[in-house]
Amino acid sequence: MSEEAQEDQDGQEAPGSGIPLVFGRVLKRLRVQAGLERAELGRRTGYSAATITSYEVGRRIPNAKFIRQADEVLGAGGILVDFIEDMEKAQYPTYFRDAAALEKQAVALHVFAVQAVPGLLQTEEYARAVFTMWRPMLDEETIEQRVAARLTRQEIFTRKPAPTVTFVMEEAVVRRQLGGLGVWRGQLEQILLVGQRRNVEIQIMPYAREEHAALSGNFTLIETGKGRRIAYVPAYKVSRLVTDRSTVREVEEKYGLLRAQALPPRESLAFVEKLLGET
Repeated sequence: MSEEAQEDQDGQEAPGSGIPLVFGRVLKRLRVQAGLERAELGRRTGYSAATITSYEVGRRIPNAKFIRQADEVLGAGGILVDFIEDMEKAQYPTYFRDAAALEKQAVALHVFAVQAVPGLLQTEEYARAVFTMWRPMLDEETIEQRVAARLTRQEIFTRKPAPTVTFVMEEAVVRRQLGGLGVWRGQLEQILLVGQRRNVEIQIMPYAREEHAALSGNFTLIETGKGRRIAYVPAYKVSRLVTDRSTVREVEEKYGLLRAQALPPRESLAFVEKLLGET
């Protein structure tokens, strides 16, 4: 089977293939050599036997914490730890892996969202609703994997030194009740909570604006520690990173205008709070 056929329809490695499968085989061999049943390894690492099975057959991608614990319990001497970087990449669809790596090291991120709350702001319930509604349908293992990966990305808010993170969201984004009323209310609360962080600014672009600098859709601006600026432009199956300086400058100009046209951060949070109070 070709590598392309091993991937699902939006570029994710299929369960039981690629790096997750190789890791799972190594994990199983080390566990058997150590004379441990899956239940015992699970007990020592805080996971169920069923989860260990999923890791060993490549259906689920373990986080770095489990990998380090398993390496220590099984006396692997760093063999499993060496997989961490590749496993972290494997959590994401192929088209997002490079962007995720850049995001993890960014000193500044600027996000414009037009359809759904950006992943960095999503609650677990909202993220699960988004992936459950995905078409073509995702299987349960993939949904849980992607939810976990999305929540892991949110560690950026507590990283030290703290990066600057700004968001501009269309009014429709915060009004759309994805997942139902309860999930939506929880998501609005999350926006208000994250918006209180000193390194985060959230702005809403209201319907009642006669000018709009970015009608072409979502994008993210990423600034690295070395001063490099990159634009990530998501699209169905063909998302791309833009490094050409003149093009990135155009995206930067759009974002600057958007921030000027949108409600200021304090008014934006008041707008979200008002929405929450109306439900």
